[in-house]
Amino acid sequence: MTPTIFSHPDRQPAKFRPFKAFQHFRNLIRDKEDTEQVFHIFENLPRKGFLDDARAFVESEKGQRLMASEPYLPDLLDDHAWIDQLPEGSVGHAYVTFMRREGLSAAGLVAESDKMGRPKFDDQVQWYSNRLRDTHDLFHILTGYGRDALGEQCVLGFTYGQTGNYGNFFIAYAGGYEVKRGIKSDAPVMGAIRQGQRNGKASQAIIEQDIRALLAEPLEAARARLGISKPTLYEEAHRAYRNRGIDPYNFLAAKAAAA
Repeated sequence: MTPTIFSHPDRQPAKFRPFKAFQHFRNLIRDKEDTEQVFHIFENLPRKGFLDDARAFVESEKGQRLMASEPYLPDLLDDHAWIDQLPEGSVGHAYVTFMRREGLSAAGLVAESDKMGRPKFDDQVQWYSNRLRDTHDLFHILTGYGRDALGEQCVLGFTYGQTGNYGNFFIAYAGGYEVKRGIKSDAPVMGAIRQGQRNGKASQAIIEQDIRALLAEPLEAARARLGISKPTLYEEAHRAYRNRGIDPYNFLAAKAAAA
């Protein structure tokens, strides 16, 4: 059902609490799989212009059409049987391959968000906010950033470039600092994150796309249409790690070997 009001009268404005955000970041550093901490960081670092951006999109012709026609995104993205029927080389095929390999689901991300116990409202702000959450793993596919430690920071840098959300900026660069501090190398860690941010700012907004149509597009054609540049510094960082015998997807092994 299409939400008819922009913001529910019971919705409370988010408060800017950087110290609480930092506490949750420390928890995330202790357990990088504790995705709930990411949502706490976002909640405590709200961006002033978020509601203006949400209103501009939901009141646009495209936003109105998507609210009326697009299925609930977690259901759409977890319908692998439908996506499997899309052409080889499509965004959808790459997405499903990635999600199966990593043992992920869109519903799982919703469950992590729900652990916070925040009230949900049948309004357009909720619909727009959900898109930011539900498209995260699709960002990995479109940008070329993996789920390794650096890849996660780069995709958050890209997302910051797209949305300007402070939580993405904070986690991307604070996480990048932890990566650089934890594994000594000449890999361009911060440069890769900054490039991700620039690429995000320069490309079309992914959350404003028709996701069902996007999944059916050839991956390289979708990247070109959206204006997403290659992650060259991220790739350079991976080469630098591997030249030193470090698997960028397994920093824990590198740390153990150095101990």
